[in-house]
Amino acid sequence: MQGTVDGFSYGLVTPVVAYLMACLGGALGLRCTTRSMLVDGRRRIGWLALGSAAIGSGIWTMHFVAMMGFKVLQAPIHYDPLTTFASLAVAIVMVGIGIFMVGSKGAGGAALFTGGTLTGLGIASMHYLGMAGMRLNGTFQYNTATVAASVVIAVVAAIAALWAAGQVRGFLWSVGASLVMGIAVSGMHYTGMAALSVHLHSAAGPDPADGSSSAALLAPLMIGPLVFLLLAGVVVMFDPFMIMGRFHGSPVERRPGIPAQATAHICRHMESRTGQEHREPRSRTPQNR
Repeated sequence: MQGTVDGFSYGLVTPVVAYLMACLGGALGLRCTTRSMLVDGRRRIGWLALGSAAIGSGIWTMHFVAMMGFKVLQAPIHYDPLTTFASLAVAIVMVGIGIFMVGSKGAGGAALFTGGTLTGLGIASMHYLGMAGMRLNGTFQYNTATVAASVVIAVVAAIAALWAAGQVRGFLWSVGASLVMGIAVSGMHYTGMAALSVHLHSAAGPDPADGSSSAALLAPLMIGPLVFLLLAGVVVMFDPFMIMGRFHGSPVERRPGIPAQATAHICRHMESRTGQEHREPRSRTPQNR
């Protein structure tokens, strides 16, 4: 028996909130990636790790916020916690590999293509593994062409977002990149859901004892990632460079994908500050007439 699928049981609420969550995770992660390109050593690793976890948590939260609006009218849906959290781990690891490649090699050439491809594949893998964690009295079937289209959307938009993050052109530039990342995740998700059909083993209505709503089942699982995104936001906000563009310390060597004007701007900013500090004491000295 073919099941009746409703992906928008709460109307536009879940798609809009899901998109905003994807943008939040993308904004935090891409700003951390931008910051990593201007430091070295352990600080670079720390920023890249934080960025990977932020993007992974953001796209995972986006997916399950969207799934709150998903239901099969003839059957209750449950979620396997182990598979559900495994999809979170896959997202963080695969996105992390892509982010580390771009952060260490620069947002250009083979590093951008390979890192963006891995990031896009991480988004797609998280989605389909998360879908595999759903339990109901039936099986999922996917249209191969539509699934392939969803993966292409994720990869292309992820490459574009990482390229934008690597330009190091300020806060608004990263916000734009996060909007692209949100489109990548949301577009991939709903394209993948369009490929889905459900074949039920038997016609059985929802069991009042077992058929909790998707929102009630998923909300407790998302508390941890949401708290992490909040803490990551606090870390980003308290870093002066994230908002004010102030760089403390010597800028690192320029790598492919990092524009020369960005590094030059930082150097000029440091030199102007240094020159001002030297001029201020002389300005206080009385001049002899």
